[in-house]
Amino acid sequence: MAGTGKIAVFFTGGTIGSKNNNGTVSVHESGTYALLEAYGSLPHKRDVQFETAQPLNVLSENLVPDDWNVLMDALDSIDKAEYAGIIVTHGSDTLAYSAAMLSYLCCDSPVPIVLVAANYHLDDERSNGVSNFAAAIDFIMDTGSVPGVFVVYRNDRSESLVYLGTRITQCESFTDQFGSPYDLPYGRVEQGYFIPEPHSDNPTLEALRNRARTISPWENRGSGKRIESGLLYIKPFTGIDYSFYDFSRRKPKAVLHDLYHSGTASANAPGNYSLLGFAEYCGEQGVDLYLCPLKDRTEAMYASSVSLMEAGVVFIDNLSVEAALMKLTLAYSLFDSKEEIESFMWNKELFYERLKPDRQGADGK
Repeated sequence: MAGTGKIAVFFTGGTIGSKNNNGTVSVHESGTYALLEAYGSLPHKRDVQFETAQPLNVLSENLVPDDWNVLMDALDSIDKAEYAGIIVTHGSDTLAYSAAMLSYLCCDSPVPIVLVAANYHLDDERSNGVSNFAAAIDFIMDTGSVPGVFVVYRNDRSESLVYLGTRITQCESFTDQFGSPYDLPYGRVEQGYFIPEPHSDNPTLEALRNRARTISPWENRGSGKRIESGLLYIKPFTGIDYSFYDFSRRKPKAVLHDLYHSGTASANAPGNYSLLGFAEYCGEQGVDLYLCPLKDRTEAMYASSVSLMEAGVVFIDNLSVEAALMKLTLAYSLFDSKEEIESFMWNKELFYERLKPDRQGADGK
């Protein structure tokens, strides 16, 4: 295959950097570099040079916000423009969150940053780790280093799908498959070439290359500001009792409350089961409350959603929960005033995180 270049590889651990030690999968010092050895043995490998670093070595379920600070410090230590692209190996458990976070923090990257993971450790013949790594390299080289943050992952149909970093949803528990809003990936890598998915909601490669660069909030942050914890995420279920959430001892900076697929929650339920009552409690405690996802508020809405809107609860439109949670985490980490937070959330699109409510395809069908 044609094309040479230099690619930076940042290892962070995860299954793709793990070994099976007597039935227990754990990160292993030599596990990460086994990926490079495996790629080097492929018959259709690219003629590329790797420069490596390992800022983290953890299973991704153990990641904490400060690990993103460590990773960003490592990414800041190189001149990104000197590389054809950057690959970050990552565990699959929290990949969707890190992909969204890096999409925001690295929105001004001049080259692609591609996250890859594995469904099984590399010694397992079922593993897609080497395939994902190879497809990420093909994506970088075939697109001419198109800037942005992406994820490459081979699904159970042997398709090496490419996702925008803000458009990938959490891996499913039983199938180990990732998804995306409206089931719309950015494209796929096939036989070494990137094939885009044509759709009005997907930017073209030309649009990615020519888009105006937004200054990264990481570069524009105030002195001493770092990513930190501070949010509470609540997923609704039948019988959720909001009286269990007691902020009298310690309260979050904000709450992101998930919604059912139709944009609803138990707003009109009685007593402690009512989200309306919880919203009132959050207001009394000075805790900001957000609801997500809501795909299109211009369509007819259920009475429970209307009740919440009439009560002044803030809905986050047209963002996945993963993208919204990471953007809120970033907003409440880097900004102090409500005005700054709201401006960041509603007025700054960093890397295609906001979906269009019009779901027509590129051909209008």
